[in-house]
Amino acid sequence: MINFRIEPDLQARLDWMAAFVRRECEPMDMLFPGHGAPYDVTDRKARAHLKPLQKEVKAQGLWACHLGAELGGPGYGQLTLALMNELLGRSYWAPTIFGTAAPDTGNSEILAMFGTDEQKARYLKPLIDGEIVSTFSMTEPQAGADPKEFTCRAWREGDEWVIEGEKWFSSNARFAAFLIVMVVTNPENPPHGRMSMLIVPADAPGLEFIRHSQTMGDRRGDDDGIHAYIRYNRVRVPLDAMLGNPGEGFKVAQARLGGGRVHHAMRTVGKCQRAIDMMLERAVSRHTQGKQLGEHQFVQGAIADSIIELEQFRLLVLKTAWIIDEVESGREPHGAARTHIAMCKVQMAKVCHDIVQRAIQMHGSLGMTLETPLADMWMGLPALALADGPTEVHKVQVAKAHLKNATRASGLFPSEHIPTRLAAIRERNTA
Repeated sequence: MINFRIEPDLQARLDWMAAFVRRECEPMDMLFPGHGAPYDVTDRKARAHLKPLQKEVKAQGLWACHLGAELGGPGYGQLTLALMNELLGRSYWAPTIFGTAAPDTGNSEILAMFGTDEQKARYLKPLIDGEIVSTFSMTEPQAGADPKEFTCRAWREGDEWVIEGEKWFSSNARFAAFLIVMVVTNPENPPHGRMSMLIVPADAPGLEFIRHSQTMGDRRGDDDGIHAYIRYNRVRVPLDAMLGNPGEGFKVAQARLGGGRVHHAMRTVGKCQRAIDMMLERAVSRHTQGKQLGEHQFVQGAIADSIIELEQFRLLVLKTAWIIDEVESGREPHGAARTHIAMCKVQMAKVCHDIVQRAIQMHGSLGMTLETPLADMWMGLPALALADGPTEVHKVQVAKAHLKNATRASGLFPSEHIPTRLAAIRERNTA
């Protein structure tokens, strides 16, 4: 039975979150702007403003909702998280205020799944408590996100791993207390069994920042980039710094990336809804050509297309979350929904692009300025298509999953060939 009813208790929590995000989180986007602002634990002014808000969230039992009760979270399922993350997607600061900011969410999940007791005490607890931030250091300058092309390696010397190589676009590394690094440790294995995951403290000797790359929206010339180009110059870590076993790095990565992708999709729903809200307000607030903006059919069409496209995407996200909840797969709860997660990853970039573009167009010259949230939404669009794997990779994954189950036509013509089917029907009826 498909039931879209939300229980009253959950609806009350969602109502509280919606009001809180609007009243407290969205203002922080304006007071402390910048892509790296939520991750800069050294900004005392921002932290002084942040801590009371986090305390209020914790008092409501809504802190780190992606984690199970044994790790300090409420243990909500993905369907509930989808509804909550939709609200958090309206604000850049909201995930940090609610203890669900990426990449810390994914990093905390794999620490919980694969970390030792000592690793959990040293890294996971302060990460969950919001005292530190972390980095996932995977992509490489010559390879992008293709692990088959990775060359950053680690080898064993005595009781240590020695890491050598470069990593590209390691987000928030300049603020991180530790990095989780994917390295080649077993080059003789098949491609997806060559890599391992190692925890590297941010102050480890040999960890060198080549530069912090800026992205759209950053000011050219200022050193405010948050995506690090890193050289691991014979960085040494103890043998127990590994998450999982040697050669299991791809498995560990998929365990975190699946959840990260679907959570990005959940938050993108909220971002798109905010853009639609702005479109609706604009449509009933402005007049042009002698009538209200919303009375023009082109405007009505843009609004209708946006609402319908977002509703379709929202339902895809909710179904994906339902699959994760209902068909859990051992230590990799996102495995059963892998194809649907890929579908979300593909569609969120397209839907968000189209809706935000229409919202900008409807706001005219104001939409091009930095005086509304639309500019930041527009600047972030390329990241939706590239982060956690390029859109094209996920399209291939969706196609292959369905091609694998496709059946060859049994004869010369397709199975839907009308003359062939009609002949078979007549033969059956005369038999």
